[in-house]
Amino acid sequence: MVDYRPLPDEHKRVFFEYTNYAFSPQNGPVEYDSEEHDTPRFNLGSPRGLYREGVSDEDPLVVCRQYWLEANIRGETHPVAGLAGVASPPESRRKGLVRKLLECSLEEYRDRNRAVSVLWPFQYDFYRKYGWDTANDRMSYDCEPAALAFATAAVDDPDFVAVGSDSYGSLDDVYRRHSSEYALTLERDEAWWRHRILSNHGTDPFVYALERDGSISGYLVYTIDGEWESRTMAVQEMAFNDHDAFLSLLSFCHTHDSQVETVELPGPVDSKLLDLTPKPEAVDCTVETGPMVRIVDVESALSMITYPVAESSGTTRRLTLSVSDPLVEWNDGCFELEAAKGEATCERTSGQADAELDIGALSQLLVGTRSARDFERVGRLRTASEAELERLEALFPETKVYLREHF
Repeated sequence: MVDYRPLPDEHKRVFFEYTNYAFSPQNGPVEYDSEEHDTPRFNLGSPRGLYREGVSDEDPLVVCRQYWLEANIRGETHPVAGLAGVASPPESRRKGLVRKLLECSLEEYRDRNRAVSVLWPFQYDFYRKYGWDTANDRMSYDCEPAALAFATAAVDDPDFVAVGSDSYGSLDDVYRRHSSEYALTLERDEAWWRHRILSNHGTDPFVYALERDGSISGYLVYTIDGEWESRTMAVQEMAFNDHDAFLSLLSFCHTHDSQVETVELPGPVDSKLLDLTPKPEAVDCTVETGPMVRIVDVESALSMITYPVAESSGTTRRLTLSVSDPLVEWNDGCFELEAAKGEATCERTSGQADAELDIGALSQLLVGTRSARDFERVGRLRTASEAELERLEALFPETKVYLREHF
């Protein structure tokens, strides 16, 4: 038997060693140094571990870190849980301990009223078998600076200024406007800005802001990596108020043509760089899978959101869903969803199901990643008739999803 509990301060060393072995084994054994490693970034979040039951003087068997976040889901801000740093030493593997850690994490999320969990996986099929599924894909552009010359030709001498971590407030205004249309956009507090966005594990990034009419209308966070003849300008984040600001940011990257060989740009899958450049063949574009999402508690999650069909009409929509969950019993069964104007309720029921699906598919429906018809087409959703499928389509329309920051 095991206990799930917070890691005490004296086990920071253990957390560092386990995660270093799990994610950076190529570095070899690295001794924990509190002066070097006990940073504000390292201390964000809440570390947890599984311990042998009744034993208080031993190291944990496996560890993870929990982040208590807020994110946009269906146009409203809701509490979510971020899971990270799941790590076990070799002697703890193949014993079901990580599965147990995930179960206990979901129980804590449920107790804290966090209806949704998000994570960045080391391996997608590992977390998919436990009910998480892809939240969004992401775009990555790779080009020589010269491929962005069109932007410099289109803008009139934009004004950029280097900014520090104290400017997070003005950056946050741009971030909120730029990301407001995307589900799973996180609310950022001062600590998150300072220690997750404006600093790195190793080399801190450069941060430049575009000034226009006395205020900031865009910004870039980036590093310059590699040796002189093969340097890369790796943009970690860019945000902008409008199209002209976007072009100005691209122009800023172009003006580094004397310093870097390559520019790397991130973005959501609906970003438009290939549509803008006159030479799209000069830009390598890669679509990659991004983070994963999971409903923690079906009843809470489906009761908390606003449904567009209920909001736009006085009609009450009812649907009974049969959900399969491989990890927790409270999500395994039938649930009746009733969505009316202004409110929604979801409760366990013994009634006959109108639709059957797995928890990962329902999680993607909830945030808007994929449509019900997509899941029906690939066999992950079965409905009693076309009418039920159309009802699901109306209740859970597909939308833009983009969780941009790693944790």
